[in-house]
Parts: sequence; structure tokens; C-alpha cells
Amino acid sequence: MSFDYLDKNLADIRRRMRMAQEQAGRQTDSVMLLAAVKYAEPAQMEYLHRALGVCEFGENRVQQLLAHYETMADREEIRWHFIGTLQTNKVKYIIDKVCMIHSLDSLKLAAEIDRQAKKKGIVMDVLAEINSGEETSKSGLAPSEVEAFCLALRDFEGIRLRGFMTMAPKCDKKEDYLKYFQQTYAQVLDIWTKTLHNIDRPLISMGMSGSFEEAILCGSDIVRIGRSLFVKEETNITDVKNK
Repeated sequence: MSFDYLDKNLADIRRRMRMAQEQAGRQTDSVMLLAAVKYAEPAQMEYLHRALGVCEFGENRVQQLLAHYETMADREEIRWHFIGTLQTNKVKYIIDKVCMIHSLDSLKLAAEIDRQAKKKGIVMDVLAEINSGEETSKSGLAPSEVEAFCLALRDFEGIRLRGFMTMAPKCDKKEDYLKYFQQTYAQVLDIWTKTLHNIDRPLISMGMSGSFEEAILCGSDIVRIGRSLFVKEETNITDVKNK
């Protein structure tokens, strides 16, 4: 099986990331490419890791993460991130397998992550998820709730707040993403300066296949890319979007 398309896609994504970082006046290696492997096959993931050096994988579903974790021979060399909606009753299955949970959006979930982390004797890195567009169909904290939520997380010794994640609403024009990303970046800096100034500079995870360049321009540290990475030349991108 040929994976030439992965070589081509990854090279193009990294080129575009470098250009966006240069345009923003940032170091060209300052943004993490997180491979969102929701639709990936284990063979694709193995190739990305072994041949192309991708070590950061983002999983959306607990069951899929567990299946990939058990299947891949190189699982201990990969840094697994959980980026999807996480139910409290599923935390125990991934707490010792992921390096970061990107989708923390409730104190109930925080309490369970804290409880399970303490059982394993670890401290779990988390990102607070912000619903920047305040869409009822999406999870995440309303922007007005974020500061109080961050303060409440101080009570959990098994959690280390590292920053924030957001998913912008679907925009017809790429430049429309800038409004949401700029809003999130400004809010993050405001909260960190006023409320969490004793913690290291926050990580900001925002931007996906259709918006990662705009996210980088607005200060994103982590971009979550799936469709643009795994699409094959002969595949209709519209079909992939609708999967």
C-alpha cells in the first residue's frame, strides 16, 4: 500500500504552517501539529509516526483511542491527546494513556479526572474548552464562564491547567475565522494576566484543516489537522467533509 499522499499532504501542511508563522513574526517551529486521527487507519498512523516522524496524535472517541492504543506497536512512543467530548464514566479508561485532555468543560468532569489521576499517581494536563461562537450544538464553556471556571480548577490537585481549546463556528470565508480566534486569544491573555499569572504561559489549541493558518496568525500553539492530512488525491474532499 502506498502512502505517498501522506508525504505530500504533510509537506504541504508544514509549508503552510511555516508561512503563517513567518507572517505572524513567530518562530517557524513554535506551533504543534496534532494529527487528528478520527478517520485514520492504524497503517496510516504507523506510517505517519515511523516514516514521517509525527508523534502527537489526537483522538476524538474513547473507544477508538483504546483500539488504536492496543493495535499500534509504537504506542509508547506516541503522545496521545484526547480532543473530543469526554464522558465522566470514560475517564478511567484513558487517564493513564493520554498526555493531555483538550476538552475540559465542566467541574463534574474535572472532579472525575482529578479522582482518576490521583488513583494513578499522576497529574493530568488539561485545556479548558471555550465555545467561542456560543453555539448550542457544541460543547465548551461560554466565554463569560471561563474565568470563574479556571479559578475553581485550583481545588483539584490531580489536574494541571495548561491552557485553552476552541472550535470556531463553520465560516464561509477564511478571514471570518479571525474574529473568533482573535477573541479567544485576547480572552486567554486577559484571564492569564489577571487570574492565573502564577502559571506558565498558556497553550492555545485552535485551528483545524480549514482554518489553521488563520489560527496561527492569531496565536495558536496547537493546530488539530485531520481531513487535510489524510485525504487522498482521488478522494472528493466534499465527501470526506461529510463523513
